Amino acid sequence: MATLPYADYLDDRSITRPEPARVGEGEPSRLRLTGFASIAVPIAGAGLPLALFVPQLYATQFGLSLATIGFIFLLGRIWDVSADPLVGALSDRTRSRFGRRRPWIAAGGLLFGLSSALLFFPPAALVTPAYLGAALFFFYLGWSMIEIPASAWAGELSRHYHGRTRVVSYQALLRAIGLLAVLVLPTILDQVEPGNGTLKLQLVGGFIIATLIPSLVLTLFSVPEPPVPATPPVRQSFWRATSVIFSDRLLLRVLASDAVVTAGQSIRASLIVFFAVWYMGLPAWASGLYLLQFIFGVAAAPIWLRIGTRIGKRQAAISGEIAQAAINIGLLFVFPGGLPLLLALTIAQGLTQGSGNLMLRAMVADVADAHRLRTGHDRTGLFFSVFALSAKLGPAIGIGIALPLIAWLGFAAGPHNDPTALEGLKTVFALGPALAHIIATLIIWRFPLDEAAHAEIRRALDQRDAIPA
Repeated sequence: MATLPYADYLDDRSITRPEPARVGEGEPSRLRLTGFASIAVPIAGAGLPLALFVPQLYATQFGLSLATIGFIFLLGRIWDVSADPLVGALSDRTRSRFGRRRPWIAAGGLLFGLSSALLFFPPAALVTPAYLGAALFFFYLGWSMIEIPASAWAGELSRHYHGRTRVVSYQALLRAIGLLAVLVLPTILDQVEPGNGTLKLQLVGGFIIATLIPSLVLTLFSVPEPPVPATPPVRQSFWRATSVIFSDRLLLRVLASDAVVTAGQSIRASLIVFFAVWYMGLPAWASGLYLLQFIFGVAAAPIWLRIGTRIGKRQAAISGEIAQAAINIGLLFVFPGGLPLLLALTIAQGLTQGSGNLMLRAMVADVADAHRLRTGHDRTGLFFSVFALSAKLGPAIGIGIALPLIAWLGFAAGPHNDPTALEGLKTVFALGPALAHIIATLIIWRFPLDEAAHAEIRRALDQRDAIPA
């Protein structure tokens, strides 16, 4: 099948551009879109307790060594990263009476629910390293089988440039609610039964399973799955699929920008407790700052939907990243005991939180459309699986840089740090994320796939799909 040279295609300004469709025109209603996005609540709610509570409980209550737990989680993360592109590629190739994405999400939901019960409600008599390893194996597999097809489905749910921003905004809002819940519930429990790690783990696990069942039904049946593209499914090896990914420069730019943004956010998250306790001298606010940021983050998704719809995804992403860079630089002017300015900057951080991630996620489906026009093959699921890697690569980069750097500057967790070491902590906490947001901005500064270009790509795809195979 003949394909258009993508670069020439975008640069041809003589083409008459179709008028972009208005947001909401022919799109799912708010209620249906909320139901579709609701699976983000248990998925997002599972990540934080998995890192915070599971290792602690399995070490203290069941006697597994920290080295063993660390090794098992490392293997689990490697498996998780490997499973994403496999699930993405296979879901692209799936053809069934129920659709491409639904069978994967349904099977993944069952696997995710059962493995969550094993992880968060472990029978003491059966807990061994093998038990933890097997539970994590199926947990991560179920997670990938839900998240990757659901993300691809979200990208296919709207064909319009701003419609996709609307879809991912709802996903971001529900994701923020899930994260907020798993931050609030343990905080409340600490006021009633402080130090009860087992009950805390079961409370969070119960929340995940209780929200999984209705959200899975809503996601599967709230909206129809779009028709399968007329192009045949791609059958190729995993390594060939990987080479295809790394040959798409637009996808690499979106992926690199998101990885840098996530790395900056991880620097802030990994140092915020140290900064609040040892630099600011405000131990009572160690968890409260993170919670406050997330509360305002919940309110941020609808705001950034309006901004992205008005000025475009690229411009909204750039605006959000510049704002976050400025907010983090403002932390240089916070001094010990200066709570009012710190609270103001934390609220501002929450309101801009995820702006870049949100817009970049919405760009992935546009890039997949451009790829399908250029190559003739639909790889939407594969593209979203690769984009998911940045959420896992970013924290590794951020933590891997931030913690060794503050240690090199002389800081150690504890009260005995000299003023130079504390200033080093503050500098990394402020400028590390700021630099990451600036780099992310530069990566997408001249991103060519804007609203007009995407409208023309969709017109060409619709014309080609209308021709009988």
